[in-house]
Amino acid sequence: MTKDLISGIQQVGIGVQNANEVWAWYRKTLGLNVPIFNDEADAKLMTCYTSGEVRRRHAIMALNMAGGGGVEIWQYKNRVPVESSFQAQLGDLGIFAVKIKSLNVPDFHQQIQLQQSDVQQSPEQKKHFWLKDCRQNLLQIIPNDSWFRPNGHLTGGVCGAVIGVSDMDKAVAFYAHTLQLGQVVYDQTGVFEDLAFLDAADRRFRRVLLRKNTEHAGAFGKLLGDIEIELFQDLDRSPRKIFEGRDWGDVGFIHLCFDALDMDALKTRCQAHGHPFTVDSADSFDMGEAAGRFSYTEDPDGTLIEFVETHKVPIVKKLGIYLNLKKRKKQTPLPDWMVATLGWGKVKD
Repeated sequence: MTKDLISGIQQVGIGVQNANEVWAWYRKTLGLNVPIFNDEADAKLMTCYTSGEVRRRHAIMALNMAGGGGVEIWQYKNRVPVESSFQAQLGDLGIFAVKIKSLNVPDFHQQIQLQQSDVQQSPEQKKHFWLKDCRQNLLQIIPNDSWFRPNGHLTGGVCGAVIGVSDMDKAVAFYAHTLQLGQVVYDQTGVFEDLAFLDAADRRFRRVLLRKNTEHAGAFGKLLGDIEIELFQDLDRSPRKIFEGRDWGDVGFIHLCFDALDMDALKTRCQAHGHPFTVDSADSFDMGEAAGRFSYTEDPDGTLIEFVETHKVPIVKKLGIYLNLKKRKKQTPLPDWMVATLGWGKVKD
């Protein structure tokens, strides 16, 4: 039996013009109030995606300890982040929306009054709605059964993404097989009423939902929870790349990051499937507050996929208390009490 090479979604990268402002919105609206790191550094290894220049950035990675992946909010410090010159449409190539898990979708919909759609029914006959964050990035609020410790918020963290593709069969081969997200929940072609908020209810799409349960995989599997990737191929128009004319780190969703359990094996698998690593930090990178090994590959349309093999995470930075995972078996879940210590750094508004 092939072993799991990734656990859940660790984070989604969001390029912004004011990191502190955007994090305040995610804290107060979605409960992503536990900073894993909040620092400045030079992105020295990313020059292949930053026009050959080393860019300095302020980055904040924050979690909701109820469960789910985090947001990694990026703000360039030596460059004005570039916004898109066009309005991306569903089916354009790249990360179009991020999926946020909810304990009760209708109740959360009533609780907030923001730029949001009505509650919709998905092809799976589950309730969801679309929501725009404070910078007009699109989120999809969906139900989810994988939780760590519900904490009073009706939402958790990131559990998936909506990704536009040009060739569905090639995209499914990458996400379902190379990345082992093998459960095909549905594969439908047609028009869909739940896309009206996106001005896409009159266009034909091939729409595939992939899911994977990772609760028992890796140190943080129970915290990160299930993965849900929804792929859209527009059958009525020629798509363009969402990040056309922009660098990694500019405004918008810049990458989707999975928690890696065995980076060497993952590198071999991606290479064998025709998706070699384009960036690899090798043994370890040190961000001051967190450390590990990171790498990037691309899906068939160039969407950036990051993998992070975590070696060290801060618990109480001021006291020098860290979780050191470098020498432990990566497939073995950490005890719940140990994972819960990540929440000691929660920011209260």
